[in-house]
Amino acid sequence: MSLPTDADRGARVSPVPPPLYYVAGFVAGLLLHAAAPLPLGGRPGTIVAGAVVAALGVVLTAGGVRAVIRHRTTIVPHHPVAALVTTGAYRLSRNPMYAGLALLYVGGALLAGSWWPLVLLPLALAAVRYLVIGPEERYLAERFGEEYDRYRAGVRRWL
Repeated sequence: MSLPTDADRGARVSPVPPPLYYVAGFVAGLLLHAAAPLPLGGRPGTIVAGAVVAALGVVLTAGGVRAVIRHRTTIVPHHPVAALVTTGAYRLSRNPMYAGLALLYVGGALLAGSWWPLVLLPLALAAVRYLVIGPEERYLAERFGEEYDRYRAGVRRWL
């Protein structure tokens, strides 16, 4: 009996669900704003821009989820995947759900009218990049080999 490989187990990502990194950064930004306001100017333009950017984020995230469901695989990073998804939103980004959540975050910051969430966004993105995307990419490379290498060569990580 052989031991299961990483390909059998799924990616060895942090147990924290990826959306929570974005939520944590955004909430921390709002708390900082309450303690030491750092308002965005440009009202009402930033409200309109925020709504548009947030809507684009929702569309991109939903497109990623839809493609994964269509291929009957999982959106849970530490579960094994059944297929390498390269269609739909995955033609635009190797990580459309994470890119979409980042756009939603930016749109939310514009809607909230605060610089603080935007100041903290790089921390959320770094956490997602190193604690989730890195292990996912290693897993997919092991699981799908040359097929994933070709896909990675032709599609950007974010957008």
